[in-house]
Amino acid sequence: MLKHTEPSHSLLQQPDSRQSFLFSRLQTCKTQQEIKQLHALSLKTGNFNHPSMASRFLAFYADPKINNLDYARSVFEQIQEPKLLSWNIIIKCYIENQRSNDAVALFYELLHELTPDVFTLPCVIKGCARLNAIQEGEQIHGLALKIGFGLDKFVQSSLVSMYSKCGEIDSARKVFDGMGDKDLVSWNSLLDGYSRCGEVELAMELFEQMPDRDSFSCTVLIDGFSKCGRIEKAREIFNRMPDRNLVSWNAMINGYMKSRDFVMARQLFHQMPTKNQITWNSMIAGYEFNGKFMEALEMFEEMLSDGLLPSHVTLLGALSAVSGLAVLSKGKSIHSFMVKNGFELDGVLGTSLIEMYSKCGSIDSAQTVFKTIRQKKLGHWTAIIVGLGMHGMANEALELFSEMCKAGMQPHAITFLGVLNACSHAGLVDTGRYYFNKMIHDYGIEPTIEHYGCLIDILCRAGYLEEAKNMIDSMPMTPNKVIWMSLLSGSRNYGNVNIGEYAAHRLMEVAPNTNGCYVVLSNMYAAYGQWDKVSQVREQMKKRGIKKEPGFSCIEHKGVIHEFVVGDKSHSQTKEIYSKLKEMREKLLSMGHVPDTSQVLLCLEGEKEKEAELENHSERLAIAFGLINVEPGNPIRIIKNLRVCNDCHTVTKLLSDIYNREIIVRDTSRFHHFKNGLCSCKDFW
Repeated sequence: MLKHTEPSHSLLQQPDSRQSFLFSRLQTCKTQQEIKQLHALSLKTGNFNHPSMASRFLAFYADPKINNLDYARSVFEQIQEPKLLSWNIIIKCYIENQRSNDAVALFYELLHELTPDVFTLPCVIKGCARLNAIQEGEQIHGLALKIGFGLDKFVQSSLVSMYSKCGEIDSARKVFDGMGDKDLVSWNSLLDGYSRCGEVELAMELFEQMPDRDSFSCTVLIDGFSKCGRIEKAREIFNRMPDRNLVSWNAMINGYMKSRDFVMARQLFHQMPTKNQITWNSMIAGYEFNGKFMEALEMFEEMLSDGLLPSHVTLLGALSAVSGLAVLSKGKSIHSFMVKNGFELDGVLGTSLIEMYSKCGSIDSAQTVFKTIRQKKLGHWTAIIVGLGMHGMANEALELFSEMCKAGMQPHAITFLGVLNACSHAGLVDTGRYYFNKMIHDYGIEPTIEHYGCLIDILCRAGYLEEAKNMIDSMPMTPNKVIWMSLLSGSRNYGNVNIGEYAAHRLMEVAPNTNGCYVVLSNMYAAYGQWDKVSQVREQMKKRGIKKEPGFSCIEHKGVIHEFVVGDKSHSQTKEIYSKLKEMREKLLSMGHVPDTSQVLLCLEGEKEKEAELENHSERLAIAFGLINVEPGNPIRIIKNLRVCNDCHTVTKLLSDIYNREIIVRDTSRFHHFKNGLCSCKDFW
């Protein structure tokens, strides 16, 4: 409320007096409420239409202290013939509110009415830089030259910045060299441009030439060397900084994370005098990106305990780490935190949450999240389609795809990857071919190597090895190791040694250090008792220094992850686990189960030794642990780093029936939901 004495009725009736009163009050306004009251009074008394009055209100609403863009635009539109000053104010207001598209559009409207000046041009050039709109920026540069402002210091400085941020470093240098009076902002803009482009040597050369430097100059250089992997050089500059700012600390932490030097990153983190959200995000995202999922979650918990509210970026990193570990309890906890603190799921957070639940084996929760999102975007549809396919629910995935198209959503290349993967996990060969062709002919999407990889995987899983081989030979791009690995795995599963050897040799040419290639080839030979060839493959592995990845299975219980390897006896509950294994063996025998010893890929002579080897597989140990510790009624969730073998798959089906327990296993291929003696994969994986 205005606290001044109301003007007399006679005073308001005098036009000049009314204007003088309004102008004087405007000078003393401090709050938006006071400005709105005077705005209403100017409209009531007919003084708003005075050009100077309207411009004053426009300037107030656009002032950074108030920054009410809607009111500013409303005032601007009511000015009959706005002066250049008013155009400049509203364009700047749009730029400051991250509405650069609207600012550039307004600028083009301005050109129909007036000629821009040295205040308009730097502002709109800044907008072009934010949009990475190099063509528009070049046009405005040409206009600046045409109307005589091409040599203005502020225009030139903004052009250097724009060209640098858009990656046009040669153009930035050309403008910079033509400047008569180079200020620190111009030097820093060009320095930043060189660092962004990876031209760190030129950046260093420029840095040495600079007459003055500030903390930004050093930080830009640190960031440039860090991103190029030259972390020691970055540290050298960091150590020479007289006043290290927060940005420079964060740049160093990012650099150490990218070079996988977690010890130094953590050391710097603890040495920092102050930390901001970016610091925490750098640590969490750095750990997550490098597969250090547990460390990422520990850092997230530490951030919460310090009382900091995470951002969307923080939550994305934490959810991704949960997905990597498949720790459902942690994922549920983060979801609850998001709901409690009002985080909306309409954007990328919703997509990440769907992915997290899918990868943690709780596809029902993923579907629930999807249904609760009011304004579903393509990312949400794609995430749930991928999740359903991963869980063997191909029909549901394809139904959702159809529903998505009916809702007017235009699928993109990643959506079709989800659809093709769903077909692959369900053995829908004809359907896979149909959607592959539909993607090309109905949506004009050019297949990438990933799309070809999906279709080839569909064919290999279903045993169409000759067709898969012919498709690989006719692909418009060079096959990668994933494609050759699909053909090799399919050959191993269907016992086609000739095509398997062909795929293995091609794979060794493309990626000679792929350990999976040697392991699958060795297993294929072992399955047919060709132990001399097994020895040859293992000798090759030894020469190349390639080691077989040890198989392990993980199970989470009360927030703790328990990991088992074959024959593991290191667990604190080993006695109980092996007692449960014995019980499981006896119950399986009573059900008539005969171990499939062909799955033992070691040169063991007796059947008893082979049976003992199977009984000690890591997932059996994890299941035993789950039966002991996980409360009845709750699923036993297991993560395995290798493909489930045929015998373990059969055994897990039987155990789900014997103990009346749902057992969910995620292997390298897909999710298996074992329940009532059946598996969701229908024995196709």
